[in-house]
Amino acid sequence: MGSLQHCCCQLPKMGDTWAQLPWPGPPHPALLLVFFLLAAGVIHSDAGTSCPVLCTCHNQVVDCSSQRLFSVPPDLPMDTRNLSLAHNRIAAVPPGYLTCYMELRVLDLRNNSLVELPQGLFLHAKRLAHLDLSYNNLSHVPADMFREAHGLVHIDLSHNPWLRRVHPQAFQGLVHLRDLDLSYGGLAFLSLEALEGLPGLVTLQIGGNPWVCGCTMEPLLKWLRNRIQRCTADSQLAECRGPPEVEGAPLFSLTEESFKACHLTLTLDDYLFIAFVGFVVSIASVATNFLLGITANCCHRWSKASEEEEI
Repeated sequence: MGSLQHCCCQLPKMGDTWAQLPWPGPPHPALLLVFFLLAAGVIHSDAGTSCPVLCTCHNQVVDCSSQRLFSVPPDLPMDTRNLSLAHNRIAAVPPGYLTCYMELRVLDLRNNSLVELPQGLFLHAKRLAHLDLSYNNLSHVPADMFREAHGLVHIDLSHNPWLRRVHPQAFQGLVHLRDLDLSYGGLAFLSLEALEGLPGLVTLQIGGNPWVCGCTMEPLLKWLRNRIQRCTADSQLAECRGPPEVEGAPLFSLTEESFKACHLTLTLDDYLFIAFVGFVVSIASVATNFLLGITANCCHRWSKASEEEEI
């Protein structure tokens, strides 16, 4: 796998091929024809072998789906625009794998065994528009995961059951992103910062997650309510799993009244009342203990006197 970052970028050029051929003297026309055919054969051979084994390549589309692959295929055609690696058993993508494929527009990695993606994988994928990472085992979306892939329009991270954390800066800079699918994962919380930098967001799918609708979720829900007219969301599927008082409630049914307890503030009178009650309770506790002590002492003396009289 170590050659993946470089092998795709070292195709021979026509000039290099001719420069390496020996020329003892002025070329004969027949020799020129032979050399031309040889060069053409070499070029044709390179282009033909650029499609990986078990894959089909046609019109800049490389389809390697459903081939039971355990690793990504090396040496894709340089002009690949659509790459499908779906329905395989791929557990990892090597760093720099997409470096040479500047024309890549669509990358389909759904239904694999990916746990994480290497940092900077999309650093050179500036034209990537559609990315499908659904049905994997991703556990988190780190900061700047899609760095430099500013052309992304659609990201599908659904059905990653172990996905429990999305970094607040995970989608930073994706100003063209229109569709984001985070449904059916393990998310209990999502930072408002992760979404408020997406001005073009049209569709947001967040249903099927175990949302904990506590005070920390209020900023996100308030932001979503303000955008519900412009942003299509799966409001019927998004439900609260906690706390108990709102368990099972639709996420988008919660209002400011639902979070009223999060904004309770105490006045000076409240503090004075609490202090007074605490003082009274303390005095009552001391008095009670004193009375209990006297009662126990009297009972002990009475019991001792009774024993002496019997003797």
